[in-house]
Amino acid sequence: MPPPVLEPTAPPARRRAWPPALRLLLGERAGALCADALAPAGGRPTRLRATGTNLRPDGAATVRYAAEVTWDGGRRTRESLVATVGTAIPPGAALLDEVVDGTPVPVGLWRWPLDPALPALAWAARSPEAAARLRQLGLTDGPVRLRLRSYRPGRRAVVEATTGSGTLFLKVVRPSAVAGLVERHVLLDGAVPVPPVLGATDDGVVVLPGLAGTPMRELIAGDGAGLPGAAALDALLDALPAAAAGVTAVGRSRPGDAHGRAGDHAAVLSMVAPELAPRLDRLLALLGSAERGEHPEVPVHGDFYEAQLLVDDGSVVGLLDVDTVGRGHRIDDWSTLLGHLALLETILPAPATAARYRAELEEAALRRWPAGELRPRVAAVLLGLATGPFRVLQRDWRVRTDARITLAERWATAPSGGTGSRSGRATV
Repeated sequence: MPPPVLEPTAPPARRRAWPPALRLLLGERAGALCADALAPAGGRPTRLRATGTNLRPDGAATVRYAAEVTWDGGRRTRESLVATVGTAIPPGAALLDEVVDGTPVPVGLWRWPLDPALPALAWAARSPEAAARLRQLGLTDGPVRLRLRSYRPGRRAVVEATTGSGTLFLKVVRPSAVAGLVERHVLLDGAVPVPPVLGATDDGVVVLPGLAGTPMRELIAGDGAGLPGAAALDALLDALPAAAAGVTAVGRSRPGDAHGRAGDHAAVLSMVAPELAPRLDRLLALLGSAERGEHPEVPVHGDFYEAQLLVDDGSVVGLLDVDTVGRGHRIDDWSTLLGHLALLETILPAPATAARYRAELEEAALRRWPAGELRPRVAAVLLGLATGPFRVLQRDWRVRTDARITLAERWATAPSGGTGSRSGRATV
């Protein structure tokens, strides 16, 4: 039986312009790669669809696939497979040798949940094993029901575990990252409303409790009742302990500095849509010429936006995902939040609350920082968010990418006293 043909993610002409890693993992050879990976276990993929990708500025790529598989004996299952090329290959991945443009290219592959960079995922994603490990940690004595909340191959995963006594979250990271993540939670616990660490394992799981409160995004998508004001958000950030500025943010030299990563984001976008390169060059030139200002180094969250906040009656009662906490600039935390709100204005079915809330917080931010410093930083955040449609392989990712770049351009060129998002809605 021939290997399945991967469902296309872009027209052939566009795929031909992609870098070698993408042409391989999202091209005609993808089906054969997955077939070769499953063959030793007696599996044959019959249908294959790419569900997500991560492209690095150096051209390394990782692609996740959904596959329908027939096994020896006739059993049929749905599987999640991952293939990665270049510097993204973690030790322990099964390796296949391919040739692209006459150059040998090793490809690393694995089948969910056997991620070689996240060894604990093998048990954290399976109910009986997860129940047994949580029982060993003294956190539950009965069965658990699991739900995958997020997964970035080779990097991290979050699994929600519903037990008889409540909800737990199993944050799965590389084993080397456990100590640092625990350190952050211990450092912040009591100062800001982070979930306390209930347990941790040497192979890469940190167990956190579910917190009370409503996700901020739900309120933004509704009538906005109970959203915290600018003063409440400032108070939350001010409460970050001074010692938090002394920890090193995972994977980031300066947490929250989207401006410093703008070149990387533009490079990725230029690889997947080369025709955007002239616009991206102009946008980078605008950002490079923008005012930077002098800003004190303070403790920052590093990825401060609505998905990280749980609220109750105008107060923030939960601060999530503190992996990026470290030393940075407060203006960058605010720029991150404003950038996400500006994007929500364009994608929510009912955007009025997002627009009002963004304007309210923008006005407060402009009382602290000049527009010439704030708005280019928001534009840099939006440039980073422009990589999202391709990363999740939305069917119209090219149109949505273009719309997000347009939004970034508006913020980068917005005059002092104006706003980067009053030019109408876009399909993002």
